[in-house]
Amino acid sequence: MDKNFQEEFMQITKFEPPLYKQRYQFVKDLVEKYKPKKVADLGCADCSLLWMLKFCSCIEVLAGLDICASIMKEKMHTLSPLPVDYLQPSERSLTVTLHHGSVAHKDPCMLGFDLVTCIELIEHLEESELKKFPEVVFGFMAPRIVAISTPNSEFNTLLPGVKLYRHPDHKFEWSQAQFQSWALETARCYDYSVEFTGVGHPPAGMEKIGFCTQIGVFVRKYPQTGESIQSEKPTEAVYKTVFKAVYPSLKDEKYLQNAVIREVIFTAQIIKHRLMSKREEYSNDPERKSKSQPSMDHFSDYLEKLVVEKNMEPFVSGNEVYIPLATIFSFPKVNRLCGTFEKLCKLIDGKVTLSSDGSAVMFNIEHENEEN
Repeated sequence: MDKNFQEEFMQITKFEPPLYKQRYQFVKDLVEKYKPKKVADLGCADCSLLWMLKFCSCIEVLAGLDICASIMKEKMHTLSPLPVDYLQPSERSLTVTLHHGSVAHKDPCMLGFDLVTCIELIEHLEESELKKFPEVVFGFMAPRIVAISTPNSEFNTLLPGVKLYRHPDHKFEWSQAQFQSWALETARCYDYSVEFTGVGHPPAGMEKIGFCTQIGVFVRKYPQTGESIQSEKPTEAVYKTVFKAVYPSLKDEKYLQNAVIREVIFTAQIIKHRLMSKREEYSNDPERKSKSQPSMDHFSDYLEKLVVEKNMEPFVSGNEVYIPLATIFSFPKVNRLCGTFEKLCKLIDGKVTLSSDGSAVMFNIEHENEEN
């Protein structure tokens, strides 16, 4: 839990990167491997791991649980969306929630997760809590994957300053044999497989001591059925939600509409600018109308290709410029955002000035001419 306290001892062994960062990187690598959409971190403390995981593009739901609400509240602001998240909404949805409660209690808010992490947690549990822990995590929550890390007591002899345990709040620290015995029995009871690894390598020649932090990765053997979930579901919640953030997402039509409107206007403005620039060039030099003018602009090249191939040419009529929606829709970003031409029309309806038949974005250039 308290990574700063532990790292005071780890500095002597010169772990690089620091041991807590190696643990977090291990979880991140696990996420990259299994691509979970819903991840819960039990014993999340200062939310550092959750903050790192919110940048993993596969994750859509993040939840943290800790027995100490004050530690979570100190850093939970780091999990809030930033202004840039509203200016440039992501294509994925992301909800981050923090709960105050004990891992010894069941709460329906913790059902349905793909990955549950317990990083340096179990050694902080009282004996009565440790007995309930497997049933809560493996029996009730029953995620597809569980990652549990805990100190390897055999490594403590290499950590000057450690007399009994590495942290004053630790209730126990297990040897490799003790942890593996507990993990194998837990896996057997709840139909999981388990593999052992760790972070923080021992010095050369002392490999038998094992990793400084030992890790068990549990994978559920069989899919969980809806009936088993429902039968175990408690009637009421026991955790208290202390934080919730819903990130702006293009899956939300409100944010999608805003993004499409911005992109349509931006694209139409560029097309209009190119059109008016060429019109001005030709009006100042009539001879250029009969000459072939190679384009030096990638955007202009793309536009001209569209005009030739699809007959979607923008045009000027009096003080009004018309940019066909079909031309705008053909640009990759607009096309990707909308998916279909019909959805484009729906999203900008009433939000962008269109021609009378609704087929083109219309700009009035009368005021622009007056200013020029």
